[in-house]
Amino acid sequence: MFALPALAALSPWRGTLGLQRTAWFLLGVLFTLIIGFRYQVGADWEPYLTMYANALDVPLSEAIEISDPAYALLNWLSGQVGGEIFLVNLVCGAIVMAGVIGFCRRQPLPWLAMLVAVPFMIIVVAMGVTRQSAALGFLLLALVALQDGHVRRFVVLVVIGALFHMTALVLLPLAMVVASRNRVWTMLWVGLTGLGLGAAILVEHLDRFWMLYVEGQMMSEGAQIRIAMNALPAVLLLIFRKKLAPEENERRVWVWMAIVALACIPLVGFASTAVDRIALYFMPIQLYVFSRVHRLFPDRPLKTVAVASVILVYGLVQWVWLNHAVHATSWLPYQFYPMVWAL
Repeated sequence: MFALPALAALSPWRGTLGLQRTAWFLLGVLFTLIIGFRYQVGADWEPYLTMYANALDVPLSEAIEISDPAYALLNWLSGQVGGEIFLVNLVCGAIVMAGVIGFCRRQPLPWLAMLVAVPFMIIVVAMGVTRQSAALGFLLLALVALQDGHVRRFVVLVVIGALFHMTALVLLPLAMVVASRNRVWTMLWVGLTGLGLGAAILVEHLDRFWMLYVEGQMMSEGAQIRIAMNALPAVLLLIFRKKLAPEENERRVWVWMAIVALACIPLVGFASTAVDRIALYFMPIQLYVFSRVHRLFPDRPLKTVAVASVILVYGLVQWVWLNHAVHATSWLPYQFYPMVWAL
């Protein structure tokens, strides 16, 4: 998974536009199958199996209360057609890959952006926290819409993402600070949308969320490292914002993303898992900055060194995680269900 975008990022040959589209499509299908047909992979594999089992043989009105609405509905529908947990994972895998690819293809070095996404966004998040990975997929598409000035589309995509995991609402205020026209009206209807959705989703789960993540001090292993991974590109963006994001509206989006990413640092000691889960939605800043870091250098040899350095650093990140992360054994060995079933 790491080698494919690495080879594409290093290759000087790009091919026709049609060939590029085919390559991205095939990569998306491959990664979706790897994510969707994983078997006993991920630290939360058993809890997700329990959610699926609880949605079987119950009315939809009961199933929808088991988890966040969209994810609960997906479990119930999969149970109705006998798709098991694999259909649920396939759909969520397709959503996150659509978001990742849609976001990466908008970057100046799209294959480098994809490479940055592999070690944590795809391997750890998409194959670990399924609900939040689906929410992240919608948020990546929402960020693309916001950069293009489509505030309403951004809000709709964030709301859909929140139906998979309520924490996705953390990005909703971005619409208020980015809208350049009729900002008062934008703030009003975005605020009302957030309050309405919060009334439907957040209130029901807020007590459980607070007790589990804050009062219970549920710890997230490696939270400080993951938040630091967001902090480095955030600092680079704030220092070199005009070079990395020359267009004003786009720059406004990412400056605020950088500010919040840095604000997570002092908060991680208060409730590491809660902050860690929220910080997942600011991981796109890694893809955005490191696919542009070559812009900071004046000549081609230094630009090439910058690209190679990003590949080496994220290769090291993946190696360290697979070999030394506390929960890496939940991902290793990777098992592909069709092969397991055939044996």
